[in-house]
Amino acid sequence: MTASPVLGSQRRARRSHLAAAACAAALCAASAAPAAADGDTSATKPTVVLIHGAFADGSSWNGVAERLERRGYKVMAPANPLRGLYNDATYISSVLDSVKGPVVLAGHSYGGAVISSAAVGHPQVKALVYIDALMPDVGESGASLAARFPSALGTATRSVPYREGHGQSGTDLYLKRDKVYPVFAACLPERQANLLGVTQRPAATTAFSETAKVAAWKTIPSWAMVGRQDMTINPEQERFQARRAHSHTVEINSCHVSLIAHPDAVTDLILQAATASGSGSGAASGPSLADTGSAAPRRELTGLGGIAGVSLVAGAGALLVGRRLRRRLR
Repeated sequence: MTASPVLGSQRRARRSHLAAAACAAALCAASAAPAAADGDTSATKPTVVLIHGAFADGSSWNGVAERLERRGYKVMAPANPLRGLYNDATYISSVLDSVKGPVVLAGHSYGGAVISSAAVGHPQVKALVYIDALMPDVGESGASLAARFPSALGTATRSVPYREGHGQSGTDLYLKRDKVYPVFAACLPERQANLLGVTQRPAATTAFSETAKVAAWKTIPSWAMVGRQDMTINPEQERFQARRAHSHTVEINSCHVSLIAHPDAVTDLILQAATASGSGSGAASGPSLADTGSAAPRRELTGLGGIAGVSLVAGAGALLVGRRLRRRLR
């Protein structure tokens, strides 16, 4: 006996509906998996610790911190004491002791010298970011580097003696008020630059005279930003330091305070460091000197991970369901 045309048509219709349902289920699985993966990776974002330089305070990072927090990063901008390289690095090292999980450590100006010392002995620091910064090698100081690469800062400061408790005293350096705009912050409106002169925090001369005992950039991957119009630190010095450290490097048209004048560019560079391979996993491979732009986070597809793997599994499941349906309908 042969099957009727009506019965054959019904079987073909049932097969079509069931196959469509299986494919729909496979597509749902493929689209749901990346969402779960995104939720997992967000928990591994490093804490970004921002260290300001001389004549400034933590508020100089406000624009950058706001942008990083919008991207879901935890941010800290502790006060740099500005009392001397050894004192300041010890203090910032103690701040790092309080941070759980991976860290991206960024320093502006003199803050670069501080992070180069403070990061040593902290394996959770996965990347260093230098913004118009000092990057001294062992035995070098801010003063010795400035002697090799002179800048307008040499005639832009005034010395003021200070006293502390227990009979201690020293000398502070202030920016001359008429030099703040042309030397320190020429890429800002003049009124804003002059206000920075009013609120500036002086740095003890020992911040620049004490020589570095360690250099964390020798073992920790680094990123560097060079301000082409920097009058405070010679741009040639910044380039020399970045080449020596094999830093991923970008150059922008900016004065010394690029973190205030160009917070988007500075944020982009920090995000590169935060999302680079190794910044969240502990792997440390020395980066080569390269001009780099804004980079989106990159996800690795290994084994059956990622959307390609999910699609493969889902497709195999749909094929298996289809075979079983055909057997049942024969």
